[in-house]
Amino acid sequence: MDTRTALLAAAAALLVAGAVGAVAAPDALTDPRETDEPPGRIDIAGATVAPGEVRGETAELRLGTDLEHRGSTVENVTVRHRAIGSESGLLVDETTVDVGDVDFEGERTVNGTVTVEREGGYRIETVVFADGERRTSRTTRIAGVAALTPDYADTRVGFTDGAVWPTVAVSVADADNETATLSVSVSVTNRGDEASEDVDLRLYLRQADSNVIAAEATETVGAVRPGRTDTVTATVEVPDGYNYYVDAALFDDDVLVDETQGVANLNPRETISANQTVRDVEFSVEDFERGEGGAGRDDAGDDGSRDPSASDDSAPGFGPAVALVALVVAALTARRRR
Repeated sequence: MDTRTALLAAAAALLVAGAVGAVAAPDALTDPRETDEPPGRIDIAGATVAPGEVRGETAELRLGTDLEHRGSTVENVTVRHRAIGSESGLLVDETTVDVGDVDFEGERTVNGTVTVEREGGYRIETVVFADGERRTSRTTRIAGVAALTPDYADTRVGFTDGAVWPTVAVSVADADNETATLSVSVSVTNRGDEASEDVDLRLYLRQADSNVIAAEATETVGAVRPGRTDTVTATVEVPDGYNYYVDAALFDDDVLVDETQGVANLNPRETISANQTVRDVEFSVEDFERGEGGAGRDDAGDDGSRDPSASDDSAPGFGPAVALVALVVAALTARRRR
């Protein structure tokens, strides 16, 4: 038998053996791609919304989508988020997260973000796609976005809100015939869980009748421990014999974070209370001037009248000029009412 004939005989024998094996064990030639594993299924098991970066006009919303997978691999999975205005129904923002092939068993969180305006409410629509085919979806509604505090104003230090202990306490440290030196003590409380950073306390003292700023001061509020209350004191000099509103504000890097008000009653014949509506009175700059050490009263005699011999360089007070302006305003108001 030559070589060619021998090779043909061997090939024929192999074919016969293979056919016999296939009949005896039919599973031996099963396509390896064919398994008993069910087709892949992907669902949304849960969804969360949390505030991210909060700016002055807009806020970032962090969206967490819990994907639940069973079965074989689901290819080319994407998650789309849409933020839609609750009242307008308009699309505000949209983002798509590329997940890729999903072959894990159980749940896994996919994170995404949308940016919305800090007003009104929104409807967050989340849709899961596989190869461009919609598989599942979920809608989450949110409201009160305007209540989110911007990052630049996020501080836990604020003025103390006590029922008995005063937030703003004013005492007279010194006084003469024209001016009074006031000691203003302000209480601040750290409502956070960590020690606070430095903030600025700014004070304005406004004369009650004219609304003129008579004096101002700035002090630094140092670190306040969590849950503790500290008192910050500033000294100002104002014309004596008048009543003043004490406007206090806390600033963090020039951002107003809290404000309150107190009073200083230096006029024994009339008193004022904090948080009252003050009537606006027009005035000229020359009616009251403010120097580095606070403003002084007009040169006056014992009866409170202005001394004609007083120098023009002295800082005038509130009395005659403001009274004249008040009379003019009253006359104009009465004329309009007629």
